[in-house]
Amino acid sequence: MTDNVRDRLSRELLGMPYAELSPLKCSVIDLIADEAPTRLVQSKPAFWDGLADKVAAIGGSWGFIFGFAAALILWMGANLLLKPLGHAFDPYPFIFLNLILSTLAAIQAPIIMMSQNRQAERDRVAAEHDYVVNLRAELEILRLHDRLDALRAEELAGMVERVEAKVERLGGKTA
Repeated sequence: MTDNVRDRLSRELLGMPYAELSPLKCSVIDLIADEAPTRLVQSKPAFWDGLADKVAAIGGSWGFIFGFAAALILWMGANLLLKPLGHAFDPYPFIFLNLILSTLAAIQAPIIMMSQNRQAERDRVAAEHDYVVNLRAELEILRLHDRLDALRAEELAGMVERVEAKVERLGGKTA
């Protein structure tokens, strides 16, 4: 398509020259001009990003919570039972357990935040795609309305011509 077609479309549909449109609106005009389908482009996450998503998915599940609670109960129970025998590896107040929990929280929190940032980016891309699809649909509907109006105007003009011709014929017969 030529730039003239894109400029004409942007002026007709958006009331602005193509050169003054935002990149997003230009992409919509391009899609209409090219008659191409609107596609959502999704990229494959990098290894570490995918791992962060998996860690967040596991860490935010009921299975993890119940499993972790069971591990804590086993840890504390074993140490409480082994303390009288003098074989407790982390006696009460469970200082080593606190260290492990703090370390886990310190590592897990930024990983979950990375995953949330990626999800926010995916949501932003999806919202932008929705905007493009909605704008394109609205503009295509406007084009269809214009075409229907033009067809209706042609039909009415033809009807008026036929009526005028009949009136002339009827007027000639009575005179």
